[in-house]
Amino acid sequence: MFKQIAGAAALCGLSAAAIAQSSVTVYGSIDTAVEYLTHVGATRANVSRMGALTGAGASRLGFRGREDLGHGLKADFVLEMGFSPDSGTLGQGGRGFGRQAFVGLSGPWGSASLGRQYNMIFWSNLDADIMGPNLHGNSSLDSYFPNARADNALAYKGTFAGLTLGATYSFGRDSVNAGPSIAGANCAGENAADSQACRAWSLMAKYDTPTWGAALAHDNQAGGTGAFAGLVRADQHDRRSLANAYLKLDHLKLGAGYMQRKNDGSASMPQSGLWWLGASYPVGAWRFDAQYSQLKFKNADNKAQLLAVKSTYALSKRTAVYASLGHVKNSGLSAVSVSSAQGGGAPLAGVNQTGLALGLSHAF
Repeated sequence: MFKQIAGAAALCGLSAAAIAQSSVTVYGSIDTAVEYLTHVGATRANVSRMGALTGAGASRLGFRGREDLGHGLKADFVLEMGFSPDSGTLGQGGRGFGRQAFVGLSGPWGSASLGRQYNMIFWSNLDADIMGPNLHGNSSLDSYFPNARADNALAYKGTFAGLTLGATYSFGRDSVNAGPSIAGANCAGENAADSQACRAWSLMAKYDTPTWGAALAHDNQAGGTGAFAGLVRADQHDRRSLANAYLKLDHLKLGAGYMQRKNDGSASMPQSGLWWLGASYPVGAWRFDAQYSQLKFKNADNKAQLLAVKSTYALSKRTAVYASLGHVKNSGLSAVSVSSAQGGGAPLAGVNQTGLALGLSHAF
């Protein structure tokens, strides 16, 4: 009898082990470039430097895990840190896992997760923004594009027959004081004295086919005491509404989008519009990208127009070299830098700027 019980227990243990299969993947990328910038600062000096924040993309180290719980249910986690390869320092205001840090459950119904995560502006724009996080691109006009994430966030995302729906809600969007900069907004929230301070939410609807796709997304960030960028009250909001689309014609890919922003933290220029049109074309081991973007503020002459072109040569599936050339034309009080590679490279208001970068990237 004892042997029968022991055998049954062993079979149960094997069955449970068979169901609860788990895996952990280590992944990452190292990407940096040497860049030449014109007309930097009050002296309009030309500067050569190595990018700290991004090249063709941001450097990172991540751990992704999944456990099969059976019946179609899985447990997931992601821990991802950003770092600057020029100096080895951590990114995102010095966070240990500043890019992503969440745990969740997933199944046929989608995924639900808790932690520091990307919001829906990020996910909606992956296919339509041809330049993406490249140092010359939309991230130069609005640094929120590659940094659209929040602390203390609940997230849901699910795909059903080509339609992806998503939403996030943050109880306190950013607890790091690293600014004023996009790396930290000093808006921790989760304050019983002001329950709405530093809350944030986002929504997305995205439809994809093999040859085209389109997306709508909205992002709303509330302010709080001590927060940067002028959002110092909970009744102040920074809102972004984005529509974009992409089209694939054989090897040619076209992408376009428009984002409207209303920022209560900016008393002088609260409303702006940003639109872009880009194209990408591969030729053997080469890929050529080009994109024109324009940022214009409402009821003002302040405008930035950015043209960027990039060529990439794949040395292997994981390693590539690239050259990126960008030019920004500033009008009125606009003082946008052509480069998002690191801070401190902006020209004076109304001054144009050109940037050239040569870089190397490796993914693992």
